[in-house]
Amino acid sequence: GRRPKRGITSAGHVDVAFDGSCRDVGLGFRQGGPPRPDVGRWVVYLDRIRGAGSGPASDRVQAVANGDQPEVGAGGGHLRQVLPLRCEQRVVPGYSTDPLAESSAGASPGIIHTYHGRVLLIATGACAVHCRYCFRRHFPYQEHSRSRRQWDDSLSYIRADNSISEVILSGGDPLMLSDERLAGLIHALDAIPHLKRLRIHSRMPIVLPNRLTDSLLTAFNSSRLRRSLVIHCNHPRELDLQIADKLGPLKATGTLLLSQSVLLKGVNDDIATLRALSESLFDHGILPYYLHLLDPVAGAAHFDLADARARLLYRQLLEQLPGYLVPKLVRESPELPFKNPISPR
Repeated sequence: GRRPKRGITSAGHVDVAFDGSCRDVGLGFRQGGPPRPDVGRWVVYLDRIRGAGSGPASDRVQAVANGDQPEVGAGGGHLRQVLPLRCEQRVVPGYSTDPLAESSAGASPGIIHTYHGRVLLIATGACAVHCRYCFRRHFPYQEHSRSRRQWDDSLSYIRADNSISEVILSGGDPLMLSDERLAGLIHALDAIPHLKRLRIHSRMPIVLPNRLTDSLLTAFNSSRLRRSLVIHCNHPRELDLQIADKLGPLKATGTLLLSQSVLLKGVNDDIATLRALSESLFDHGILPYYLHLLDPVAGAAHFDLADARARLLYRQLLEQLPGYLVPKLVRESPELPFKNPISPR
């Protein structure tokens, strides 16, 4: 058959590494190791948001795949979110494979029960892109993967606890499920009388807006539960008219659209970007909800910011935006039964 282009494996993956400074792109071929994002999905995602330079972002991704050495500088923070870096291999004290101690919060396979009144259901371990800062990048999804029949165990746990009023579908990305499977899961949750709310966390509307199909909207609209979709978005360039066109009908179903972002060094750690992000989210019908400090997950230390810098940026947001456009700056801690708000002082 045809030989793959240099840097692309026969499976369609590219193994991209950065030097120790996390700046210069380099290519490497190696077998094994962690799963690598699919180039095609990078191209779709980056084509939409367009990176630095005059050409579409896919030109930059293809240049990397062909062995060129593009600079990831100003405007290239989007690429930094998904490209593996060699410095991820550094062992940094204080960064662990389970920064939120979710392994001890697993009440049942597929269920994480950390907070009162709500549980998180791992709907799938799959994602459209592999974000390099993800706090679940080392999560043992194989131990929590659920077939339709195995979901019964998770649903039984929820049925047995009348204090649970909200279910959060997470993963992975729940919208990686087919419409049929997701509709079936929503229908099963509808049948649990003490549930009031359903929340879905997803990056899919940003990566592949066309995932918001008519049949998916029908599944949302048919649920008796009060629904919210928390969209993971870190940069204003990730938002465009295509997303607005797809989110409009979803919002018309009565689904509340919220955002969550992560404060990331080299991606969105300046006031102009954060301000533009909040304004663009609101323009797209999404209410800014959470701005997370980085969870100290192994392999992501290069994204971290000093607390003093984060507080300063947050103070500037408060000074420059109305309150409803300012997300809550929070840090998650396994010792606390709630997200810890961070004061700007």
